[in-house]
Amino acid sequence: MHGQGGRPGGIVVLALTRGGCALGERLAAELGAEFRPCRGRVAEEMRLAWQGRRALVCIMATGIVVRTIAPLLADKHRDPAVVVCDEGGRFAIPLVSGHLGGANDLARRVARITGGTAALTTASDVLGRTALDLWCRDLGLRVADRGALTAAMGRLVDRGEVSVWSCCPLPELPPDLHPISERDRADLVIDLRSGCPPGAALLHPPALVLGIGCNRGTPAGAIERAVKEILGRHTLALAAVSGLASIDLKRDEAGLLRFAAGQGLPLQFYASETLNRVEGVSSSAAVLR
Repeated sequence: MHGQGGRPGGIVVLALTRGGCALGERLAAELGAEFRPCRGRVAEEMRLAWQGRRALVCIMATGIVVRTIAPLLADKHRDPAVVVCDEGGRFAIPLVSGHLGGANDLARRVARITGGTAALTTASDVLGRTALDLWCRDLGLRVADRGALTAAMGRLVDRGEVSVWSCCPLPELPPDLHPISERDRADLVIDLRSGCPPGAALLHPPALVLGIGCNRGTPAGAIERAVKEILGRHTLALAAVSGLASIDLKRDEAGLLRFAAGQGLPLQFYASETLNRVEGVSSSAAVLR
């Protein structure tokens, strides 16, 4: 659940015309990418390239690319980056997945190689604002509601700044993000807790590690219910959990292993001697069974 969604690796360069193929071979060599001439099979080659690729550079008309990838688009957080370039190399246009997918950066790389211009259209880049999705990614913050983050980005573009409240220390903020002490007035709320003021974007730092003990044979569903119950009791967000820990006697506990895998969380085991040295943790005979 909480593993970072991700795009597979690899860049593929696609081209149609003879001139486009010449540029495509050059770009592929410079980018360390695979080159594929389409030879009239644009839809088929695009579909094949779409699967298992991090990015596509298409040397052809933008309209061709738009019509071809339209049925392939699913989720901007997982779709590969797509950059369109004319065969003269004058313009490199990031078409989809500009920020998180890296299309903007790839367009800049293409433009540097060709001596052309990266035609960026994302408001944060055009206006010099902080791209909040990239800022969250770089800090490892988990976004509770991406729609709320998009709305906050809109306010940042319109107002030139947004406010940030955080439960934990942060690195130096960009100039267009300013800290405030009142949680209820913040545009961005960084918290281990669930729930935030209306209109704010809630961001969770992965700062909690759950220690879990259980009887032998406890099913994953029972562990999940117990975890959600204890987190809910303390209004803590499951998205703020970065990992799980247990005693080394539970290394083969099927329910615990299944729960960790289902949540996409790492699970570490510790010897009883190590756990007994931890201050402030009560002992339990149940974890030894």
